[in-house]
Amino acid sequence: MPSIFNTTSFFLLIILLTVSCREQHELPVLPAGSQAISLLGDTLKTPQVNPANFDEYNNNLLQAVMDYRIDPENPEYIIWLGRRTAYMGGYREAFNIFTEGIFKHPEDPRMYRHRGHRYITLRQFDLAIGDFESAANLMRNMPDKVEPDGLPNEAGIPTSTLKSNVWYHKGLSHYLKGDFERAADAYRNTLELELTDDMRIATLYWYYMALRRAGKDEEAGHVIADVNPELELFENDAYLSLILVFNGVFEPAHLMETVDDALTNATLGYGLGNWHYINGRRERAFEIWRNIYDTGQWPAFGFIAAESELARQGSE
Repeated sequence: MPSIFNTTSFFLLIILLTVSCREQHELPVLPAGSQAISLLGDTLKTPQVNPANFDEYNNNLLQAVMDYRIDPENPEYIIWLGRRTAYMGGYREAFNIFTEGIFKHPEDPRMYRHRGHRYITLRQFDLAIGDFESAANLMRNMPDKVEPDGLPNEAGIPTSTLKSNVWYHKGLSHYLKGDFERAADAYRNTLELELTDDMRIATLYWYYMALRRAGKDEEAGHVIADVNPELELFENDAYLSLILVFNGVFEPAHLMETVDDALTNATLGYGLGNWHYINGRRERAFEIWRNIYDTGQWPAFGFIAAESELARQGSE
């Protein structure tokens, strides 16, 4: 399968050169074709795009490159270039693009929000938190607004906003560090916003787990008590199913049986592992998390969470 970084290397080289002399946010030097080092010390290679999606993603990125070249100061074009690059697996390149966006538009919280997201992917959790805190400060007196989806759901309806994404991803960054108290605080801030059902369920899922891992079992049970299986969601059915397992509505055994999508498998797998963990079955939890790590689907949040658990295993 052809690589986007061969077909558009000239354009991306120009973009990256403009970044290198402006910001001192540098990533570790890695071999060609690598994106990050896992928390367990493994080199994470640039993932291949699903062949069924390759042409669409590639064409979208080519359009983003052309838009950027026409007007490289336009913040919308910078954001879409970074997002489209990341969808093709170029997470380090996306990081550089958003870094340039911060240089050009230092008062735009979206640049920090998106770079922070890529810091999570690249296992730089402290730097991610710093970017989300910058975004939170910049957007404090701004009205919230819907964020367009780069990978739309089947209904084509966006499910999140700028502010909800900043607090949600900040919470995730703390969670991945094992700082469950601060993660819960961030998710509490998320829930104070006007949320779609999809975003509310995703937030409640991580909020519940952060509270349980922080030892606040009664509060955790309270926050998901009203979640019911009749909710109709566009994207986050996996999170809903897991909450229903936590509530004792669903049996956990069947959740992984008919799931083909790797991202959903990582999401369900991590959540089920955590269900075993918080119920005292640590050995089973780590077995599930090791199985997730062995899939190699390293950009998925569920994978990163499982990886974080394995990395902390020896210190518990």
